Amino acid sequence: MDVFLADLSPQLFVVTLAIAILAGVIKGMVGFAMPMVMISGLSTFLPPELALAGLILPTLVTNGMQSLRQGVGAAIESIKTFRVFLLAGLVSLLISAQFVRVLPSEVMLLLIGVPVSFFALLQLMGLKISLPKRSLRVEAGVGGFAGVIGGLSGVWGPPTVLYLTALNTEKTEQMRVQGVIYGLGAFALFFAHIGSGVMRAETLPFSVAMVPPAVLGMWLGGKVQDRIDHAMFRKATLVVLTVAALNLVRRAVMG
Repeated sequence: MDVFLADLSPQLFVVTLAIAILAGVIKGMVGFAMPMVMISGLSTFLPPELALAGLILPTLVTNGMQSLRQGVGAAIESIKTFRVFLLAGLVSLLISAQFVRVLPSEVMLLLIGVPVSFFALLQLMGLKISLPKRSLRVEAGVGGFAGVIGGLSGVWGPPTVLYLTALNTEKTEQMRVQGVIYGLGAFALFFAHIGSGVMRAETLPFSVAMVPPAVLGMWLGGKVQDRIDHAMFRKATLVVLTVAALNLVRRAVMG
């Protein structure tokens, strides 16, 4: 942590904690978006590689909490049901994670910003994609794409949520499935980026420091979810994500 703080003022470090809390609040309310919020916020003033390292452990911990909310048995059933998605995502994640340190930061920002803004705008416009029945080819394709994006940026929520929504997945199950998919993805991401060098002795303390505020935010988000209209907040969340994602695209194009 000393190495990290040498390059970041205490004031900016407090800002990173605030970003982690905000990301946790949003996740606690809608079940996803923590990596998107964290990578969008942290990469504004941190190198993309360090921003990516910072979100890995908070994502792992909070998704573990989310996936086990209905118990271990329910989580295992979700793993069995979506095993093709998970396997395809795992393979592509492990491969793509090795390219993080050789890709220009502008490319990484575009890979995050474009799919996130597309997903958010699609939902804000009220467009819905429906799948009459599950297709293993489609599931493998979406899982593989989610894994590629996840390995490069730590963000695999948009294609996952879009796929589950297209299948008209029941709300409670969708929340649990998201937790399982994101949790296993975060677990794989952690070890993949040990291999890539993103997660190392210098960056691990920063990621650990992001866990408590993220968990606090998730707890707060769960409390708020019971008190306000969920659809209204989801729409506001998508607006925020659209702005954040388009900002990443702007930074990638304009520097």
